[in-house]
Amino acid sequence: MDRWCILLAAALFLSAGAAAGCGAKEKDEYAYTVSYVDSEQTQTVQVGYEPQSVTVDGQIREFLEMLATDTDTVEYVKAIPEGVNIRGWDLEDTCLELDFNSAYSKLDSITEILCRLAIVRTMTQIDGVASVRFTVAGEPLKDNKGNTVGRMTNDSFVENPGEQINSFQNATIDLYFSNEAGDGLVKETQEVYYNSNISMEKLVLEHLIAGPKSDDAKKTLPNETKLINVAVVDGSCYVNLDENFLNQDYSIQEPIVIYSIVNSLAYLDNIQRVQISINGDTSRTYRDSFPLSEMYEPDFSYVVSGDTAAVVVNDAEGETKAGD
Repeated sequence: MDRWCILLAAALFLSAGAAAGCGAKEKDEYAYTVSYVDSEQTQTVQVGYEPQSVTVDGQIREFLEMLATDTDTVEYVKAIPEGVNIRGWDLEDTCLELDFNSAYSKLDSITEILCRLAIVRTMTQIDGVASVRFTVAGEPLKDNKGNTVGRMTNDSFVENPGEQINSFQNATIDLYFSNEAGDGLVKETQEVYYNSNISMEKLVLEHLIAGPKSDDAKKTLPNETKLINVAVVDGSCYVNLDENFLNQDYSIQEPIVIYSIVNSLAYLDNIQRVQISINGDTSRTYRDSFPLSEMYEPDFSYVVSGDTAAVVVNDAEGETKAGD
C-alpha cells in the first residue's frame, strides 16, 4: 500500500472536537476511544469517540489527527507532543507502520512511553490494524538499550490506572532506606492505607521520599525532592524527579541512594528495572558512578541483616503508628 503523507495540524471535524472535550455521552456509549495523556503525565486517559469515516484508511487518518490535536480541557493533553510529526504511514498485513520526524527521538523517557502507549491503544481498535510499529526518520525505533522495539499491541504495555475516586484500600509495601552508617540498606515494611486513585509505583515513591517511620533507618532522598511523574511499561519503571534529588546527604553512599529507589520499586510484581531522570533529563550522571541513562535492576546485596519494623500508615487520615 502506498504511504500516505498527512499533516497532523489539519483542522478536525466539528464532531471530533466535541469528542475531545466534555461530550454529552459517557465513554462506554462510544464504539471507540481516543487515548490522551493525563496532565500529570502518569497514565493515559481514554475519551469516547465516534469516527466519521467507515474505511480503514479513513479511520487511520482520522485517529492520527485526533492524537495530535490539542484538547479543550486541563485534565489531559494530546498524545503526540508539539513538534513531533508523522511523516507518513503504511499498513501492511494488519501492521500499521508510523514514521515520525527526528523530534520523536528527543522526547524524554516518560513522555515517549506514554505517547507510544496512547497511539498503540488508539490505533489497534481499528478493524484491520492488529499491531503498530514505529520508525523515526525511516529507521526502526530502538529502546534505551539499542534494541529494536518492533511490533506493538495493546498487550505490550502495563498500566496501573487509578480506581474510583475517594475509594480507600490497604497494601503492604517494602521500602529500602539507609542504615545509620550510610553504607547499607534497611528494609522497612509498611502497611499503607491509601486512596486507590494513586498507582502503586507512585505510592512507593511518595513514601520513600517521606522517609522511614522506624528508628533504625535513615531517609535516602532529600526532604524537598518532588516526584514529577512515574510510568511503568513492560516491566520498566521510568521515574522522573525534580532537581532537588541532587541535593544529597553525602554521608550516604551513592549506591545506597540509587538502590533505595530501585529495590523499593522492584518489590512490585510489575517492575523489573528502573530508570531515573531529572526533570526528564537522563543525560546526567548521579554523583560519580551512576549514569541516569542506564536501566538499573535490583541489587539486594546492599541490604544489611537485622530486624525490620512493621509500620502502619493511614494516608486517608494522616495517622501513623509503629507495629510490634
